Amino acid sequence: MPQLSDVLLDTADNPTRIQLVKTESFDAFSAQLSATDRDWLARQNFTARSGQLAWLEQQGAPLAVIGWDGQDNLATLGGLPLQLPEGDYQLLDTVSGLQLLGWALGAYQYDRYKDAKREPARLVLPTETSANVRHAADAIALTRDLINTPAADMAPSHLSAEIVALAEQFNAHCELVVGDELLDLGAGAIHAVGRAADDPPCLADLTWGDESHPKVTLIGKGVTFDSGGLDIKPASGMRLMKKDMGGAAIAVGLANLIMAAGLPVRLRLLIPMAENAIAGNAFRPGDVLATHAGITVEIDNTDAEGRLLLCDALSIGKADKPDLMVDFATLTGSARSAVGAEIAAMFSNSDELAAAISSQAEATDDPVWRMPLHDDYRYMLDSNVADLVNSAASPYAGSVTAALFLKEFVGDVPWVHFDIMAFNTRNRPGRPEGGEAMALRAVFHYLEQRYAQP
Repeated sequence: MPQLSDVLLDTADNPTRIQLVKTESFDAFSAQLSATDRDWLARQNFTARSGQLAWLEQQGAPLAVIGWDGQDNLATLGGLPLQLPEGDYQLLDTVSGLQLLGWALGAYQYDRYKDAKREPARLVLPTETSANVRHAADAIALTRDLINTPAADMAPSHLSAEIVALAEQFNAHCELVVGDELLDLGAGAIHAVGRAADDPPCLADLTWGDESHPKVTLIGKGVTFDSGGLDIKPASGMRLMKKDMGGAAIAVGLANLIMAAGLPVRLRLLIPMAENAIAGNAFRPGDVLATHAGITVEIDNTDAEGRLLLCDALSIGKADKPDLMVDFATLTGSARSAVGAEIAAMFSNSDELAAAISSQAEATDDPVWRMPLHDDYRYMLDSNVADLVNSAASPYAGSVTAALFLKEFVGDVPWVHFDIMAFNTRNRPGRPEGGEAMALRAVFHYLEQRYAQP
């Protein structure tokens, strides 16, 4: 499969020119045109609405005129690769790296099982464009591909193979702990979630970078398919559960981008993987699991399995005392009820860290919203027979209690938890329906600002 960044060119012969016209400046733009050109725009009903396309002929060559709302976001150019005719294009206007990235992300098509509808239009980049625009395009395409791939072809063994391949690409070290080896590691929660599946559970542990650099640990929930376990989901709730490894896919994509950009960090990527299946040896409501942290967990609901993967991974990750630990997970429906499908719910034990990531999220058109780690709700996780229950019986504050559960395994390490949809439920410019790398760019730009700036 070609790299998504292939739609971003250094040079091209005779590219078609593109001119952006701000909606608010349309009258001034039109006044500068000839009467013939104004007539052509009128015939095409062009009023410079955001994303609107019209054609003119100037100096004997076609000119694509694009309406723009003046915002610096993915949508500026995100709709053009599949709206413009195939071919090469060049902008007459100066735009941001974020807008250029929008072009690449708008060219994405998932074509593993059927041919793409068409070739996307290609864009000649300005000479000063950062290489990270291309790196980000490819990292996000990887994330989307992983999420969009059905569970039959994205079981733990497939996902772990992708991580091993990533390690080989960047000369990183990767260890896989598979099946009953997880018990030897003390990761009883990961093992319990995945032991009923034919494809055994796994923990991938990738490390990269100079050991003297600040330690950054990324963790992603890798439930490759979630039936709900013995507390089985209804059919409607199971339909999109190929995306339940979306947190893992985002963490893998972010690791890809960090390594491609050469950020001066000591990176650790921990991906716990399992299929939450049903069989005679499936874990049950009422079971008590031993975790890596030594904390016992009573199972209230087998459909609250993602936090069981994460709790072992967080405990393993905090042992290194990293400078920062970030996890991504498609964890709760409550988070979707709170912020919808298009915003990443963010929890953190550091006000400064949360504020900095929120600022980068706004600047990069990668929306997040901080949620409260309200400690007074900790009582809902009390168990009569174990240290914790995995799922609060209360119908209230489900995303908060899930985050509080994870917090028990973090200690005093600076930590951010993202509860995300990892899936676009509608088509938008630069954001096609399907798997999505939510909060990836916000975290990367935070890391870049914190560690790579002089």
